[in-house]
Amino acid sequence: MIAVDDGVPAPLGAHFDGRGVNFALFSEHATAVDICLFEPGERHETRTVRLPCRTDDVWHGYLRGVLPGQLYGYRVHGPWDPANGHRFNASKLVLDPYAREIRGRIRWHDALYGHRRAGDNRREDRIDRRDSAVYMPKGVVTAPEVPDLALAPVRRPLTETVIYEAHVKALTRTHPDIPEAERGTYAALAHPAIIEHLVKLGITALELLPIQAFADDRFLVEKGLVNFWGYQPLNYFAPDPRYLGEGGLGGLKAAIRELNAAGIETWLDVVYNHTAEGDHSGPTLSFRGIDNASYYKLDPADRRRTIDCTGCGNTFDVSHPRVMQLVLDSLRHWVTAYGIAGFRFDLASSLGRSPLAFTPQAAFFQAVAQDPVLARVKMVAEPWDIGEGGYQLGGYPRGWSEWNDKFRDAARGFWKGDSGTLAKLTQGLTGSREVFAPSRRSPLASVNFIASHDGYTLADTVAYEQKHNAANGEDNRDGHNHNVSCNYGFEGDTDDVGILSIRARQKRNMLATVMLAQGVPMLLMGDERSRSQGGNNNAYAQDNPTSWMDWSSDPDPKLAAFVANLLALRRAQPALRRRSFFTGAPIGPDAPLRDVHWLAPEGTEMENRHWADDGLQVFGMQIGNDGAGDRLLLLFNAGVEALDFRLAPVIGGPWQPVFDTGEATGTAPPGAPSYGPDDAVPLPGRSVLVLTAAGVGARSGWVPTG
Repeated sequence: MIAVDDGVPAPLGAHFDGRGVNFALFSEHATAVDICLFEPGERHETRTVRLPCRTDDVWHGYLRGVLPGQLYGYRVHGPWDPANGHRFNASKLVLDPYAREIRGRIRWHDALYGHRRAGDNRREDRIDRRDSAVYMPKGVVTAPEVPDLALAPVRRPLTETVIYEAHVKALTRTHPDIPEAERGTYAALAHPAIIEHLVKLGITALELLPIQAFADDRFLVEKGLVNFWGYQPLNYFAPDPRYLGEGGLGGLKAAIRELNAAGIETWLDVVYNHTAEGDHSGPTLSFRGIDNASYYKLDPADRRRTIDCTGCGNTFDVSHPRVMQLVLDSLRHWVTAYGIAGFRFDLASSLGRSPLAFTPQAAFFQAVAQDPVLARVKMVAEPWDIGEGGYQLGGYPRGWSEWNDKFRDAARGFWKGDSGTLAKLTQGLTGSREVFAPSRRSPLASVNFIASHDGYTLADTVAYEQKHNAANGEDNRDGHNHNVSCNYGFEGDTDDVGILSIRARQKRNMLATVMLAQGVPMLLMGDERSRSQGGNNNAYAQDNPTSWMDWSSDPDPKLAAFVANLLALRRAQPALRRRSFFTGAPIGPDAPLRDVHWLAPEGTEMENRHWADDGLQVFGMQIGNDGAGDRLLLLFNAGVEALDFRLAPVIGGPWQPVFDTGEATGTAPPGAPSYGPDDAVPLPGRSVLVLTAAGVGARSGWVPTG
């Protein structure tokens, strides 16, 4: 027996208290809200209840007798007035934005659209009265969260952080040690084989591509494809059902507990900049039917239309207090219920638009900074969107790190042999002071990477010069055209030993550049195993071997050991993990040694003529960290020819080689000679050589792993 009481307006969502469920939904412009209850297998609701109360634009009611597991959705009444931004249509079942669990997936049908679909705008203003419930996923009432101390986020300092960007299914789908039924699910992330791989590499943070419930775009479904990456959010609280497996929500929590136990943080890639409802001609799935004029930024000149700063048809209006509340509530939920330790924000500039122009003083950033839960969580911005003034690298406030695409392009260009890249690379190696210091941040604001999910993998960066995206069904028009890549003589796979040797060396050079740079390094899933996508630089729709990690073969079997040795060196040397920018200040008592020296191969420090030489492809960088660790000498040669790099007397010595990208695993050959002031160090073409000298503090004791 279900009895209805007034209930309370907070918290939002559906909350069970042991006797019944309180339902609360924000809608500023609605005139009434119905809660619809469904039974498993039923096409339509078995009961509809009008929420009896409205408090400060929150519609609420308490239903006694409703239990966890109950399926539900809303029908929201209000004006159908597209000209003023209102698209209420009670014929459309809408998903609760606060649903903690979702059952079912979207079944695409014209009934999911609030308007009559047609080619002209006059038809699109006509309401569609067909019921959409049978085509919609439903929210699930969940039991109250029980605190789990094992889910408390691991707190690794940014100085120790090494990010591994991965996809739940792609990482685990083919691993032979994982039980078949578990592969591709959240639970598979907890398998010892996965955790052992990450620990052996030296990873401290597993960053998952979106797992907040998302939609497969209709145009992809009609082509037999899916939105594999997950950048079409449908709900911000519920894990996507497609990865639940037999473990359910508990499988995700178990995985995070095991990762925590191994010292690995779990981060989420989150998409609060837009939703799966698209532009004004898109479907009514949740936010549009609940309160279109509140949740989306609308064009002031034509409120029928949404402002699109994201390239996905709409822009979530986080400048609205209730929309910001939803985002903050969602973030806190993932931290407190699942133990998430960090977030990477897709197209984050949209979150800082207040209301339209970006500002680092936006209310969202201020709210995060003062929040007692979120202030302890790592925040990383993809610092752009496609709106006016959207590229904001370096423009975020303190407490935020940012994906540094300038580092990526400079590193790729330098090793490719592009002119004028040396100065850009050296800026990146020092943590991009020119970019991040104006906002009073440290090198740790820079997330450095060579490859990410968006673009070529590392292996494809050295094998393709043209994108090969035909499988996406868009006539190869999608994806970036500016890839800063080189195939070294042949496009794609080849048996040419010479080409393969160059490619292997260049992969090691670029990995070394990332891991030796100041800042926070990020590794793309599979780059340590030379994973290729066949030249597809936008594999967002490929739920198949194109995107999956192939655990059955390893085209470069020593590359993982190379990465592990490189990260072990990084861990051992504080000079590679500084909390502050280089200043040229003296270190220790041995003046004139400074925290950084830039060296030319002829045995001098670099001068203006060197920095002005756009064709220069070789340089040295001596760095130290006052008070701890060794001094390091990093020698870079992107040229094809070997040379003798003469050591400038100012940096002293003796210098012992410890890491060499000319070696398959990176470890310098046993018995390598040491070098003193004015000695010439043989430096092969296309190579990085790392040497150490005793610093102010104790020796590191770094030992390679193999």
